[in-house]
Amino acid sequence: MHTMQYEITLPADYDMGVIRHRVESKGHLLDDFPGLGFKAYLMRERGKDDSPVNQYAPFYLWNTSEGMNAFLWGPGFQGLSEDFGRPVVEHWTTLAYEEGATSGAVPRAAVRRRQRIPASTSLPGLADELAAEARRLTHAEGAVSALTAVDPRTWEAVHFSLWESEAPHGIGDVFQVLHVSAPERGASRRGRQW
Repeated sequence: MHTMQYEITLPADYDMGVIRHRVESKGHLLDDFPGLGFKAYLMRERGKDDSPVNQYAPFYLWNTSEGMNAFLWGPGFQGLSEDFGRPVVEHWTTLAYEEGATSGAVPRAAVRRRQRIPASTSLPGLADELAAEARRLTHAEGAVSALTAVDPRTWEAVHFSLWESEAPHGIGDVFQVLHVSAPERGASRRGRQW
């Protein structure tokens, strides 16, 4: 599985209602997209949940590389690029995906935490620790799902979790979830991915 995110940072005085309207009018377009485990339409507002910026930052879990490629080379991503400029798309290999006790709930918040992996770190042991982090997050009250993924180009891990209502603070960047398209979430393989 593949994990992907792009961030569109907007001016401090940007009307974030524009982003809300965009998601309300277009979010459903990926509700049946082949290969997509889920897309969480995320937003941060400057001054809320300790966010220093206004930002639109969708996060994706792809079950197939074909689905991811169809999206990136298709009209949806082209439309976003025409409206905001083509963003840098960060991409990680998923190490572990887990669902929480409230996995059927509609998430309202998300948390993303980045972790640098020093060159001196033993990778086999670390992979187990990273997978365990996803499992640990899903045991918290209100956790819908969690994943851990790694970019082996930069050796950065990303921990991502969806929450039923309020996300825990102090563990990463907090986002509002405006919509979730999850056509193939049920087919997303649980547990460690190796």
